[in-house]
Amino acid sequence: MSTALDLAEQFQVSLVGDGSLLLEGLAPLEKAQPNQISFLSNPLYRKTAADSSAGALIVSQADLDFLQQEPGSQLQSRVYFVAKNPYATFARFAQSFAQLRAPVYKPGVHGSAVIDPQAMVPASCHIGPFVHIGAGVILGERVVLLGNSTIARNAKIADDTLIYPNVSIYSDITIGKRCIIHSGAVIGADGFGFAPDFSATGGEWVKIPQTGTVVIGDDVEVGASTTIDRGAMSNTIIGSGTKIDNQVQIAHNVIIGSCCVIAGCAAISGSTKIGHFCIIGGAANFAGHLTIADRTTVSGNTSIIRSITEPGQHFTGVYPSMLHSAWEKNAAILRGLDKIRQRLRLLDKRNSAE
Repeated sequence: MSTALDLAEQFQVSLVGDGSLLLEGLAPLEKAQPNQISFLSNPLYRKTAADSSAGALIVSQADLDFLQQEPGSQLQSRVYFVAKNPYATFARFAQSFAQLRAPVYKPGVHGSAVIDPQAMVPASCHIGPFVHIGAGVILGERVVLLGNSTIARNAKIADDTLIYPNVSIYSDITIGKRCIIHSGAVIGADGFGFAPDFSATGGEWVKIPQTGTVVIGDDVEVGASTTIDRGAMSNTIIGSGTKIDNQVQIAHNVIIGSCCVIAGCAAISGSTKIGHFCIIGGAANFAGHLTIADRTTVSGNTSIIRSITEPGQHFTGVYPSMLHSAWEKNAAILRGLDKIRQRLRLLDKRNSAE
């Protein structure tokens, strides 16, 4: 529980109203109670915000001005946190309250864990049951490894990283500070590299040794059952601040810039380079050896088969991909195709009659 004034000072936002109000957590506009905080980031929900029972709202200055003009004593007595980005401020508030309820992983090593004598495991780490840590592994301070995870030889995991159960970290992988790796993730499996050697009488796919590694920056989150393959000869690289959803496939030698977000079931083929601050929708897929400019947005289920060189564009379409603005025009035409067909049939009948 925190006072409104404490929260405003902690997150450096303006406070309008009673700073002594005690607040216990966050809730949606429709369900929030007088001791809870909600947020308004879309003007379409102003009426819902006005009717909400929330004791405090995170709002923009424009939304505050609108709400304070609405009649009703509740609106006038409510506490407001005024922020330039209410949604991001809500996320930071939520982190603060979540930390109060988060599990506490005490330092120590479970008796069933297996740690190679050549591994470096600081006393501040938490090593859960049936964890295996190989030779040459180096863990930073306060690393948490939960049950049944495997950290293979020579892997390096920096300070304050949390690895959930049943994660596999292959050899020589580097993971930065404050990362979160969710259950079932596999980092560093072999990339899919095979050379064809066939003749008229037979042949084989010759495996190409995958001798690179994976380097993950700081503050990266990797979703459940996501796979990040090691490089063939150079490295697969995930930039700091990037957030990856569940069941994403990142192939060998892919380079992803800083602060990208990649939604579930996306697939990025080998040697593709994604710029910084890119947004990739669910089930989007990329051909190999492409270069994607900074701040590119790719809608869900979109197939990218060519490089994107101009920053800040939005692409949509199953096949082929196109600028989002062009896709919207074509989608409008598709909705009217039946009417267009009827008109063409009438024109054909008239032409035949003439």
